[in-house]
Amino acid sequence: MISVGETLPEATLTRMGGEGPEQVSMAELTKGRTVAIFAVPGAFTPTCHSAHVPSFIRNKDALAAKGVDEIICIAGNDPFVMKAWSEATGAGAAGITMLSDAECGFTDAIGMRLDAPAAGLIGRSLRYAMLARDGKVEIMNAEDNPGQCELSAGEALLEAMG
Repeated sequence: MISVGETLPEATLTRMGGEGPEQVSMAELTKGRTVAIFAVPGAFTPTCHSAHVPSFIRNKDALAAKGVDEIICIAGNDPFVMKAWSEATGAGAAGITMLSDAECGFTDAIGMRLDAPAAGLIGRSLRYAMLARDGKVEIMNAEDNPGQCELSAGEALLEAMG
């Protein structure tokens, strides 16, 4: 698993743009910026939908007041599902960037892959929240259990920022 002090790996993720799916470079998104990144096992799954995304919507202004330029949510779902989930949760309207890591490139590179065949989740992410400044990890809060959202909640990241 990626650790505090390490640089985020270069990876390409996908988001829905005005003309459809578009590629996004993690290095470009984080260069010279402070970003909060949180990942979930799956869009529309119970904890992700009812706890994790809402915790970042609630804390968006407080995170911005502490210097966070952008909040990014990553999941292994395709960009069409991420767009629908963004609309269903209000994440997009709140200004949270929803990124698809359907090939697990970023997730694998940081050592956070989750495969839970019994739950129908293959090539997904463990639940975490991190703060990265200019592409370097400053805070990494990973959950021991992907069904929990405590260490990785928006409130916990805000608290860890001091």
